Amino acid sequence: MFQQILDPIAGSLVISALCAALPLVLLFVLLGVFKVKAPKAALASLALSLVLAIVGWQMPVNQALSATAAGIFYGLFPILWILVNALWIYRLTVATPWFEVLGQTIRSISNDLRILSILIAFCFGALLESLAGFGAPVAISAAMLMAAGMKPLKSAVVSLLANTAPVAFGAMAAPIIALNGVTGLPLHDLSSMAGRQTPFIALIVPLLLVFIVDGRRGVKQTWPVALVAGVAFGAAQFVTSNYFAVELTDVVAAVVTVAAVLLMLKVWQPKETVGMGGTVEAAPKAEPEAAHAAAAVAVARDGRSAAGSVTGAEHPASVPASGTAVSADNSRPEPRRIWMAIAPYLIIIAVFSVAQIPFVKTWLGQVGSVTFAWPGLDITDSAGKPVAATKFKLDHIKATGTLLMFSGLLTMALYKITASQGLRIYRDTIVQLRWTIVTVTAVLGLSFVMNLSGQTTTLGFALASAGGFFAILSPLIGWIGVALTGSDTSSNSLFGQMQATAAAQTGLSPVLMAASNSSAGVMGKMLSLQNLAVASAAVGLDGAEGALFRKLLGWSLGLLALITVLIFLQSTPVLGWMVP
Repeated sequence: MFQQILDPIAGSLVISALCAALPLVLLFVLLGVFKVKAPKAALASLALSLVLAIVGWQMPVNQALSATAAGIFYGLFPILWILVNALWIYRLTVATPWFEVLGQTIRSISNDLRILSILIAFCFGALLESLAGFGAPVAISAAMLMAAGMKPLKSAVVSLLANTAPVAFGAMAAPIIALNGVTGLPLHDLSSMAGRQTPFIALIVPLLLVFIVDGRRGVKQTWPVALVAGVAFGAAQFVTSNYFAVELTDVVAAVVTVAAVLLMLKVWQPKETVGMGGTVEAAPKAEPEAAHAAAAVAVARDGRSAAGSVTGAEHPASVPASGTAVSADNSRPEPRRIWMAIAPYLIIIAVFSVAQIPFVKTWLGQVGSVTFAWPGLDITDSAGKPVAATKFKLDHIKATGTLLMFSGLLTMALYKITASQGLRIYRDTIVQLRWTIVTVTAVLGLSFVMNLSGQTTTLGFALASAGGFFAILSPLIGWIGVALTGSDTSSNSLFGQMQATAAAQTGLSPVLMAASNSSAGVMGKMLSLQNLAVASAAVGLDGAEGALFRKLLGWSLGLLALITVLIFLQSTPVLGWMVP
């Protein structure tokens, strides 16, 4: 048996905490200062954490290696099992003409760039985030906005800013599932808490998008539809994450918001239309001409859709430059074609809905779930209590990734994709994610070593000295984690347990602080170097990362300040009733 030591280095909690932070410092310095690729940075940090665990925290070598293996396994299943199958479904759609029909459907709704920024970057971007995530929503929505006539730099800024509210539940809730895995806190509590935080950001983001596109005039003229979009998205996020299935949060929110905006546009239109040709009166409605190619479709077809890695795109998508002159069809497709275009998302909703039916859910829990102790781990915390992370619950049939695979098979049948083509696309998906696989497994290995050796507990106890101020410090930690790693999943894996430990020591809710790491962290997504590189490549402005960073820094910090105030109030009696 190995018992964790709280202050193993010189008997000092402060010195021990500084040593425990070294793997994280190394990771951030390699990523942020020396621009080392994420897989190499993660592996180097994992190696340092192993040395500290064995030498500093006196963890037996076999248990340290077993902890690494446990983290790698958790990275593969369920995290990568979700990512691979989600991205596979996305690639199945772009291998057919139906993805182009979906983009055409969205563009046909309006020729007002302000409304298109909501529909494409906010709604469709959220739908892509729910499946592909990790750079794809930014690359594709930016290219589609450019195809609708928006200037390249503005297209990139709008797409990056829109990629905030959905991220906490992106890739079929991979960040929340990872948070559950490293903290042991109930998945439903974590999803419910995040679902009581991110909707407040969703309320604001559409208004910010129309402001970026058209300034104060844009807000004055289009605030009704922006408000409808924000309310619809936030309400759907709250209801789905709290009362339905956390995995479907972004899918449902995106679909509900599109429906709400469409209904709104049937009874209301802005006084003026801001399109690629300038500002015109709303009536008569002019047919827009697209000046740029729908680059996302072309890129996705050859498998270079900027899905990137868990810490962003290791190799940003190579997208045709903005000068490419290919007309985009903005006419409204036939209803049958529209239904076929959105069919994969409806299939996913149907499959997950069936899995939530009480007797089906019970049956899946009985036949599709196995709980076991991870071999070679026998660990207690500093108080002598068994560490929960040594127990594994393997949901092989009811797992999110497995349900996604079923959805993908149904999509293949509907789209008449042959088995050989489906397998080839699956293989290409794995190849595309090869560096993601290395990064995710290394980061989860690092997380498990730090958690099981006691390094994370030491850090948590040290941070607990901040007392009630930790409620303000917690969101900043999550923001820094996502800004540097480019991934809410990675940030949650690294900091989730530390947040929960520090919260417990300060008398705060571990669920609140752990969820805050995810909810506040997404504000840093738009500033991550990887996401900036994806956006720059998507609009054909290589080297524009610095300009994008400067334009987005203020928005990122402003949104972080807003959610920090919300989280602080949730840690007090004022809004404490919101904590599950």
